[in-house]
Amino acid sequence: MRGEPIEGQTEERPRIAAEAPNSVASRRLRLVTYNVRHCRGTDGRVAPKRVAQVIAVLEPDIVALQEVDVGRARTGGLDQAEEIARLVGMFAHFHPALHIEEERYGDALLTHLPSRLKRADALPGLLQRPGLEPRGALWVEVTAGDVALQVLTTHFGLLGAERIAQAEALLGPDWLGDPACRAPTVLLGDFNATGWSRAYRRLSRRLTDARRLTGARRWRGGASFPSRFPLLRIDHVFVSERVAVERIAVVDNALARQASDHLPVLAEIRIGPG
Repeated sequence: MRGEPIEGQTEERPRIAAEAPNSVASRRLRLVTYNVRHCRGTDGRVAPKRVAQVIAVLEPDIVALQEVDVGRARTGGLDQAEEIARLVGMFAHFHPALHIEEERYGDALLTHLPSRLKRADALPGLLQRPGLEPRGALWVEVTAGDVALQVLTTHFGLLGAERIAQAEALLGPDWLGDPACRAPTVLLGDFNATGWSRAYRRLSRRLTDARRLTGARRWRGGASFPSRFPLLRIDHVFVSERVAVERIAVVDNALARQASDHLPVLAEIRIGPG
């Protein structure tokens, strides 16, 4: 599947997969995590094509999206996951954390690489706060060369206790505790949690913040929210052993500042030998 040309897209370069068809260790993969706020920009306009343009110029292999609308009246009934995937030349996996009749809202993973869904499910909230927005997670196995990369994305809640419960669930046997996650694994998304939070620290016991592997201190720089005046680093990329991080950067340009209230985060990784 190939996407249609998007205004502002850079000249197409050979895809990473063409560099070394049988070995992932000799090439890098580009990952993006992006809370798109149902494609409603800071100007109030809903524009999936604009979000796709932000993504396309980064030439990613895998994209994790949060706050994606599918069939919702507020965004014209469009399947945003499929539309963005079509525009950037990828395939989409989608999980609705919220499902009301025909309207859905949740997380998506896009990739041009071979992939298969491993798990898509809800994450716990707080029993004493039944009105909280439901949260979920999505796990897709992506085949890159001769290696299976486990890719998980999520969007944590706004309350500290809620985020701790969700982090514990992700660390449990249904997710990161599954034997399949002994393989190279990446967890990325909007965690609504800074580097000082308890939820962040719990996840950091199992995985490593990709930013720390580039030599950056976790508490300095890297802010991605709000997009117009970034102050908070709450969009994270965590990696397991055997995943080397060559670069991580917040994509901060005029279009990205307008397309959503979050800025996308780009990570370039290499998968090392077992």
